[in-house]
Amino acid sequence: MKEKIILNTKEQAKISVLAENQIKTSEYPVVGAKFNNEYKNLDDTIIADGTLELIDISSKEGMKVYRRTLTYIMGMAFWKEYPKAHIIVDYQLSNAMYCNIENMEVTDEMIEKVKKTIQELIDKDLKIEKKSMTREEAQDFYSKTHSPSGRLQFDLPDNPIINMNYCEDYFNYFYGIIANRTGIIKVFDIKKYNDGFLLRYPSTNDVYNLPEFKETKKLLWAFQEYKTIYRVLNVGTVYRLNKIIKENQIKQLILLSEALHEKKIAQIADEIASRKGVKMILIAGPSSSGKTTFAQRLGIELRINGIKPVTISVDNYFVEREQTPKNEKGEYDFESIDAIDIDLFNKHLIALLNGEEIEMPEFDFHVGTKKYNGNKIKLAEDEVLVIEGIHCLNDKLTSRIPKEQKYKIYISALTVLNMDSFNRISTTDTRLIRRIVRDNQFRGYTAQNTIASWDNVNKGEENNIFPFQEDADRIFNTSLIYELAVLRNEAIPLLEQITNDEPEYAEARRLIEILKYFEPVSKDMVPSNSLLKEFLGGGDFKG
Repeated sequence: MKEKIILNTKEQAKISVLAENQIKTSEYPVVGAKFNNEYKNLDDTIIADGTLELIDISSKEGMKVYRRTLTYIMGMAFWKEYPKAHIIVDYQLSNAMYCNIENMEVTDEMIEKVKKTIQELIDKDLKIEKKSMTREEAQDFYSKTHSPSGRLQFDLPDNPIINMNYCEDYFNYFYGIIANRTGIIKVFDIKKYNDGFLLRYPSTNDVYNLPEFKETKKLLWAFQEYKTIYRVLNVGTVYRLNKIIKENQIKQLILLSEALHEKKIAQIADEIASRKGVKMILIAGPSSSGKTTFAQRLGIELRINGIKPVTISVDNYFVEREQTPKNEKGEYDFESIDAIDIDLFNKHLIALLNGEEIEMPEFDFHVGTKKYNGNKIKLAEDEVLVIEGIHCLNDKLTSRIPKEQKYKIYISALTVLNMDSFNRISTTDTRLIRRIVRDNQFRGYTAQNTIASWDNVNKGEENNIFPFQEDADRIFNTSLIYELAVLRNEAIPLLEQITNDEPEYAEARRLIEILKYFEPVSKDMVPSNSLLKEFLGGGDFKG
């Protein structure tokens, strides 16, 4: 994010004109702006006093704009070369977007042709314009084009204006700002991958070079498994979900979604039981994945298999406060694996696995030391350890335990629902919405508090969880296809409390813009044993 520009505009003017000099002299390409803490396209016009911040591609939000713009150009290239291709932007894998074509086979020749056209469109530095239509004009537009692009805008009865992004004769719509020129894209690649293709882009760490693509085959499989199931049920987009809700068929979909979770958890328990040497189950996943409920539901399925779970908290094995590592700011880094007393943890694990009794420590966070209060445990023959924590997939945490005695599970809310073909709902956004609701419900935090801390949460996940997800024996997808239709009712009022005086306002408005497209579903329809109850409250399982 660039330095703030104080504006006092008396006449209507485009942001690109008002900040022309700052845009030209920016170290990194500028792709958007925030005016009074609200995201704006560079060609948006303003006529008000306020504060302007330019967004360049070295920022997290700037890179999102970069990805949307690249995706727009990719769609335009396919439209020019293969106009009948029905492209689906599916999932984010490493620094790439995995896409497929529903009605055509993806070939190397096709991808090379499209790649060349993308580069030509970038080299021409074409103007991308936002055009607005009245509802009447939009009705005529959709009746003629039959396009699904931006169609959800029209479904909001109180939405008087329908927007589209045009470049020459190509139109598409993105639920978020995109750049105003194709030439803003400097680095990209597109290549065939599995049955689809990867659209690759740089990261904020190095905006001018593509990072190495790291295979995430297990993650891709987990995404595709759920995508296939919901495609069979014809629930791949918000439009389809809304149709089910309007037709009063949502209860059936809720039951199907919950049954899918139940089936997958039972399969994991069965697999653990079939591995006779397993004595330790390690569960890790990013924030708001539903680890607490998952662990308790897995425990029930394990008991059906004659296995009793015994839970150990890694949080009781922090090193003494003076031994805690510090980050680059000189602050205690409690998320570092070196903040764990790995030696003691492994000694206790080995003792338990050998049938010995140990006294569990309890870590006092106020004074920063371990205390022993007589909490002794011993592992019976029919019991297994269940351990949940951010480092559980990292073998360093359990370095002295043989691999055959461990079963690792990575869980996350791998969202497979799209706004439409080109607009996916990110897993990160789903988790953030879950956390906003949970933090308010159980911790008394405002949505502003949660959004303000989210970047630091993500950094911890990127360092300590995501690099190890492919080491898991099983990936469990905790997302529920209907959940945002329920969470919207709880999240929108919390997000609306954030005013445009606050820097978190832009993210709050972006999340509201996503959630408002969902037809509401009452939380009373959510089953009491649902993983979603971990965030809503009132469920069978307690944290």
